[in-house]
Amino acid sequence: MTPIRCGWCGSDPVYVAYHDEEWGVPVHDDRRLFEKLVLEGAQAGLSWITILRKREAYRRLFHGFDVPRVAALTDAELEAILRDPGIVRNRLKVFGARKNARAFLAVQAEFGSFDAFLWSFVGGQTLVHHPEQLADIPAVSPEAEALSRALKKRGFTFVGPTIMYAYLQSMGLVDDHVATCWKRTGRGLAEPPPGR
Repeated sequence: MTPIRCGWCGSDPVYVAYHDEEWGVPVHDDRRLFEKLVLEGAQAGLSWITILRKREAYRRLFHGFDVPRVAALTDAELEAILRDPGIVRNRLKVFGARKNARAFLAVQAEFGSFDAFLWSFVGGQTLVHHPEQLADIPAVSPEAEALSRALKKRGFTFVGPTIMYAYLQSMGLVDDHVATCWKRTGRGLAEPPPGR
């Protein structure tokens, strides 16, 4: 029997694995938080599955999302990245990765870690919303709006409120698994059920 999941992931194996293993799982590692910040920005205007399929190319080109290395990329190196067909070849997004890396380093210096800064927007705990169906999941929240404002003030780009809400969901600061989903918080399921 196939387990019930949030309807947005459909049946694509890449999407299903992302839903089951990553989406909504709390993340506190700064490198992973930076990676997802860059990828969410790259996704703007596109489908998330497009970015998931290109994620390995992004990891290769952006040095495994090592923040200091991305912050130090030269214009010439970014131009070379722009020529790689494995990623979304959008100049603002590619150059924005370096800009965000530099802003990310500044946040780390100010708060000790990006993790400490980020999780302060939800009081240090995952916000569990208990949506009954996909239609109940909002596109934005007060927390996402506040995070967006704070990031823009610190020089980040591609961090609008809608992108930031998706970021909060994906990094586990918000749990928006629908009522029928096997991943719904509180069900005590630690691993995907049989039939995945």
